[in-house]
Amino acid sequence: MSVMEKTSHRQHEVFDPKHADHLDTPLRRFLYRPDRLAERLVAPGGRVLDFGCGPGFFTRAFAQRVGETGQVFSADLQEEMLAIVREKMAREGLMHRVTTHRCRPDTIGLPAELNGTFDLATAIFVVHEVPDPERLFSEFATLLKKGGTFFFSEPPILVSGREFSGKIALAESCGFRLVSRSWYFVNRAAVFERV
Repeated sequence: MSVMEKTSHRQHEVFDPKHADHLDTPLRRFLYRPDRLAERLVAPGGRVLDFGCGPGFFTRAFAQRVGETGQVFSADLQEEMLAIVREKMAREGLMHRVTTHRCRPDTIGLPAELNGTFDLATAIFVVHEVPDPERLFSEFATLLKKGGTFFFSEPPILVSGREFSGKIALAESCGFRLVSRSWYFVNRAAVFERV
């Protein structure tokens, strides 16, 4: 039995872009501190993949942190979310640091020339929406440099501790080494290194 078969995976509905304003509020910024996450994980000049970026809640902090020589790729399934990201980043003078990319339901679909070029990939509150997490983790492993960082987190209200542990095992089977596992305000998180 594969790790995927052992991992119970209930795909949840994709978040409706009509409610995108609920994902980027002062209260959420206070609770989740995207600036602190960026400071911890993002190196100035780095290349970051913000997968499932939604309306850019973390994209903004990542783009601020990478500086003028870095790049953030904000990837999402929904064009409506990417349009919000572009509008926000343009308004804040950060769009030149951000590339938006529309995924397909079955793949991230970034060009092959980007394989092995990312320093960091994040999947924040989104893996539970993906139909094939094993394929997703494998794509992250392909896109990241050796030694690159993969960070993912899930809300416990939607993803049980058992399911989250199963996803950690799945990521490890796809070429990652678990560095740390933690609990932040209403989310479970794990940091991995690409081996």
